[in-house]
This record gives sequence, structure tokens and C-alpha cells, in this order.
Amino acid sequence: MHQYPNKTLLAFAETFGDGDQFQRWLLSNRFPELAALSNAIRGSEEAMVWLMKNRYFAFAALDGAIDGKMQARAWLMKNDFPLFVCLADAVNGDKKAMRWLDDHQFQMLLYVAGKIRAFRDNQTYDYHKIHF
Repeated sequence: MHQYPNKTLLAFAETFGDGDQFQRWLLSNRFPELAALSNAIRGSEEAMVWLMKNRYFAFAALDGAIDGKMQARAWLMKNDFPLFVCLADAVNGDKKAMRWLDDHQFQMLLYVAGKIRAFRDNQTYDYHKIHF
């Protein structure tokens, strides 16, 4: 995820606020995978299916890891996505993960984690989401 320009990551982060305009921006600027990831994190089964169908398995696993699914976390580690594990941990308030992101110059991902955490803290959840 760190390969995306900061402007793109900022737009992704803002989809967790009043994000319709940022969703449109992601789509019109050819980042449908980030729009789908945002929707998946916000509970869309359709977005999760899109991620899987379009082979964005790491993003699908990131969504699962954010939801605390150990199988998704293990998949990320096995497939060499430790940054996604750290991001999921930061979303879930892990201080060590947040410090690691900050120490390794991933401030934008730290911002993304904070926006997702704030969104999740203000939501009720559908525990019937598709299982990774």
C-alpha cells in the first residue's frame, strides 16, 4: 500500500469520513481497488467479492485482519505482507504498531489507520460479513 502516492492514500483515508467525493475520485483516477477496499472495510460483501474476483487477495486479507480474523492475518504473514499486518494492528489501537509505522516514516499509513479506527469506533457491525 505504501507504493501509492500520498495524495491517493489521503483520498482513501477520507472515504471513511464523508467520503462519497473521495470514492468518486479514487474510481475516476483508476484506483478501483482502493475504493473496493474502503467499501469492504465498511462492510460491503459486494466489494469483498470484487476484491477476490480481481485478485486483490492481500486487500481482502487486510480487511479480514482488521476484523481480527487470525486466518487472514496468517495469510498476510505467509505471503509477505507484514506492513498490512502492522496496519491492521494500528487500526485496532496497537501502540507498538503505531509507533513502528511512525518510526519507519509511514505517517500516511498511520493517518489511514486512524481514520479507519475512528470510523469503526462509531459504527455497529454486521457479523455476517463474508469469511476470508
